[in-house]
Amino acid sequence: MATTPEHDAKIAKMSFASVYPHYVKKVETKGRTKEELHQVIQWLTGFNESKLQELIEQKVTFEAFFQQASLHPNASLITGTICGYRIEEIENPLTRQTRYLDKLVDELAKGKKMEKILRTINN
Repeated sequence: MATTPEHDAKIAKMSFASVYPHYVKKVETKGRTKEELHQVIQWLTGFNESKLQELIEQKVTFEAFFQQASLHPNASLITGTICGYRIEEIENPLTRQTRYLDKLVDELAKGKKMEKILRTINN
């Protein structure tokens, strides 16, 4: 399923701060920690704890969030389906990066080992 320009624009304008509490709730409900979530976010984006907090407080959009990120070189190894979209087929770079993050949070919540989530072992 291809994304539409409207879908891509909606994601770009959505604030990271509005989605972040949902990420925390999702992982904590499944027995994972906020620290593990931050480890996953840092791996993907390069943001340390203080930078992440700053971006949340500034209520940056996903567009600004990923413009400031240093995407991990192995991010393209994040594949599969999330929210009905096959990640590797998403053409819009920002939407694909946002879905990378969604997929990592999903894998964390599903109990995957951190080494696999962070793509340090061949999956």
